[in-house]
Amino acid sequence: MIGIVNINKPKGVTSSNVVVKIKKLLNIKKVGHMGTLDPLASGVLPICVGKATRLFDYFLKKQKTYIAQFKFGEETNTLDLEGEVIKTSNNIPTLNQVKSAIEKFIGEIDQIPPMFSSKKINGKKAYDLARKGEEVELQPCKVVIYDYKVLNQINDTTFEFLITCSAGTYIRCLARDLGESLNSCATMVSLVRTKTGVFEIEDSIDYETLSKEVLTSKIIPLEQVLIDFEKFVISQQNFQRLLNGLPLRVEELKPNINYAIYCNDKVIGIGVCENSNLKIKTYLAD
Repeated sequence: MIGIVNINKPKGVTSSNVVVKIKKLLNIKKVGHMGTLDPLASGVLPICVGKATRLFDYFLKKQKTYIAQFKFGEETNTLDLEGEVIKTSNNIPTLNQVKSAIEKFIGEIDQIPPMFSSKKINGKKAYDLARKGEEVELQPCKVVIYDYKVLNQINDTTFEFLITCSAGTYIRCLARDLGESLNSCATMVSLVRTKTGVFEIEDSIDYETLSKEVLTSKIIPLEQVLIDFEKFVISQQNFQRLLNGLPLRVEELKPNINYAIYCNDKVIGIGVCENSNLKIKTYLAD
């Protein structure tokens, strides 16, 4: 079995829990998720099955969309509800102030990752150092915020946001930075991922309904997963040449572009053209 299943991960379940459950249900060893979703978060978690696990790097940098809730007046050391309160403020911004402040975060920004994160410092994960009480100094990373808007004011201190961003963006850091920009402090209290790449929450499978029958009926074939890739069709004879390690001369392909290579109406891999020779970078055929 090869393909991807779009799971709606519930709050309180780890991404690894989802992978383990699907492995057991399908009795397949090669299963992996496309980007961790924290236990406190819920929403879209694409799970690769079989050789589709080889597609991880191709989807790693896809845009993601979230619905998040930030509470002003408190900041925790983890920037979410798992941590301890380390800062408080009586300065709670108004709806108009929040709407005005988020505009400066749209576009490419420098973002300092949270202390409690998997970022590595001298080979050690930041959250391991932070839990030991060691001082953690992380360098800022460039991320892109494509859309950032207020959806709703939940109560006097809590606002709900719609955020579309690049991979690698920490939403809880957006809460921290927004709080600071408003001379206050803030913590992320809820997070739902509604989209990552081509996978949307409306098309996802609820974790609680997972079964072998549901998974096999809902698995997304590679042809649909790779619909955004340029398509190139080769014959069975040329496919055999590639399998045997022989060069395949192709003049019409652009260099350094990832192509979905088809043979007999099936995706057989991701290929690239170098010096007018087609090479398969990632084999996906059985």
